[in-house]
Amino acid sequence: MTLRNDRLLKALLGEQVDVTPVWMMRQAGRYLPEYRNTRKQAGDFLSLCKSPQLACEVTMQPLRRYPFDAAILFSDILTIPDAMGQGLYFSEGEGPKFRNVIRTAADVEQLPEVNIADELSYVTDAVSVIRKELNGSVPLIGFSGSPWTLATYMIEGGGSKDFRIAKQFMYDNPEAMHLLLDKLASAVTDYLNAQILAGAQAVQIFDTWGGILSSRAYQNFSLVYMNKIITNLKKENEGRQVPVILFTKNGGQWLESIADSGCQAVGLDWTTEIGDARSRIGDRVALQGNMDPSILYASPAVIREEVATILQSFGQGNGHVFNLGHGITPEVNPDNVAHFVEAVHELSQPYHN
Repeated sequence: MTLRNDRLLKALLGEQVDVTPVWMMRQAGRYLPEYRNTRKQAGDFLSLCKSPQLACEVTMQPLRRYPFDAAILFSDILTIPDAMGQGLYFSEGEGPKFRNVIRTAADVEQLPEVNIADELSYVTDAVSVIRKELNGSVPLIGFSGSPWTLATYMIEGGGSKDFRIAKQFMYDNPEAMHLLLDKLASAVTDYLNAQILAGAQAVQIFDTWGGILSSRAYQNFSLVYMNKIITNLKKENEGRQVPVILFTKNGGQWLESIADSGCQAVGLDWTTEIGDARSRIGDRVALQGNMDPSILYASPAVIREEVATILQSFGQGNGHVFNLGHGITPEVNPDNVAHFVEAVHELSQPYHN
């Protein structure tokens, strides 16, 4: 099937585009009233994730409103731990939690291997349904959480302010932590390869909590496992390269190491100046980012000004995918997203002449 808008894939590979492509982390989400209605129809968040038809519906909702240059699979980063028997559930206002947590080396050793075809077929089925629904309009991005990020939730039992339990486990039981991360890396590799075979045309690894680590710990407990995943990912499908985006929140100090991972693009949060990042690594990889999501609470004029500033910072040429520095927040006015996307497409044209 011919892809009518392949700006994203070209930009991720540093190829010529007419305007800077744009998509948005959490672009299918609670800021849209139609998403809230569909979630209500599903009954709860997990049921929404586990219905390929409803996951397709919410994936498509932002594309009906805005001319985004990509769709991203609607799912959750914690599907792999759930498939390992951790008992994922969501408490209203408290985020994800696990009924079973890891506290000992024996807990790690007892974790089962994940059979993607059995336990996570609802995700790959959703990928197939979404690709069919997209009908070649824009590419579909698949994703997974990084091994370190998944491990923090599995050990803490949910989100955390200080990650004390996960860090204590890492320092007191490094061999068990490495075993856990190795198991997760194998599962993530199989998971992303299954998404690619089902139709994902690019993939992103969300290393949401890599930035809480010391520099040495990041290299040893996070980045090395993402490197392993990228090495073993399927490089091409449907006659086209499948780019990998690696996003470590608060990872600006490690850009050079991240760029050496084998990924095609490095995702930036808003704490790193994109022009500085380009001068450091932009000749090796594409850059994705990196507007502060809070800008979307501001007026259309301020949003437009910030888009212009980021485009100017990146400068002339290719290899930039415009995105937020993290996910859009629920209280954003949907009209402001329209102003955002319009500004990116309009103001980026002169940078691609």
